[in-house]
Amino acid sequence: MDQAEQLRLHLQQLNKNDARSIAVISGKGGVGKSNFTINFAIRLAENDKRVLVFDLDIGYGNIDILIGQSSSCSILDFFNRKKELDELIQKGPGGFDYICGGTGLSYLFKMEKSQFDSFSAKIEALFKRYDFIIFDMGAGMTEESLKFVLSADELIMVTTPEPTSITDAYSAIKQISMHDKSIPISIVVNKADHAKAAHQISVRMQGAIEQFLDMKSSYSGWLPDDGVVSQAVIRQIPFTILFPKSAASRALHEIAANFLDGGKKDTAIHPKTASFLFKMSQLIRGGRY
Repeated sequence: MDQAEQLRLHLQQLNKNDARSIAVISGKGGVGKSNFTINFAIRLAENDKRVLVFDLDIGYGNIDILIGQSSSCSILDFFNRKKELDELIQKGPGGFDYICGGTGLSYLFKMEKSQFDSFSAKIEALFKRYDFIIFDMGAGMTEESLKFVLSADELIMVTTPEPTSITDAYSAIKQISMHDKSIPISIVVNKADHAKAAHQISVRMQGAIEQFLDMKSSYSGWLPDDGVVSQAVIRQIPFTILFPKSAASRALHEIAANFLDGGKKDTAIHPKTASFLFKMSQLIRGGRY
């Protein structure tokens, strides 16, 4: 058995108790995806979960901006051999950690196989250190980002009630369905007027996804069109910290609580299949998992 085969078997058999990987995605920009990611991570951390956020919205990464922190390093510094992966981890407000994306995503998938083997060995340690690793992806699907999305344990699609947002979200899921119809997808409706309207949007999306894409999806919850959110963005403080009793914060709390409660409706955490690293290694090598 050669070294590559040994690595493949090792990645496939990683402990299923390792961190769960979640890709937060959207069909278009401006739906509040990164803001959701930050505040969702804070809620998970408040529930004693160890959370790491990877900002992979390449070219438009704004996790550090939204939390009022400046970053002098990104994942690209690891690939350029300037820093170790541990050195890139920074502390966010509310107890979560994060790594800035920079322009490293396209580089990751142009690496030689030996370089990826080195990267996977480093990131494997993070999967053992954290309970959740959340990838804040860019809007839409690029060839590079799709590999990250397909490697995740589950996806959270953030949309708004706007028809263009819903249509673009469906298009992104359609692209995913061409590669994997079994990956768990949950829907979050942001900037909705009320709970009933948000639920109806999710029902229509779920119906279309099942009928035309032959995929299952679930509804994670909704966030109101709350003015405090824009105030928090301007002040560069997460709204769950700045306005903990606001309607948006209460709604985010419910989404996180439902996510962590495996017994509530269809928001249960799904059982893991192959590990994130194994799936990514297969996709980078042009194979299937």
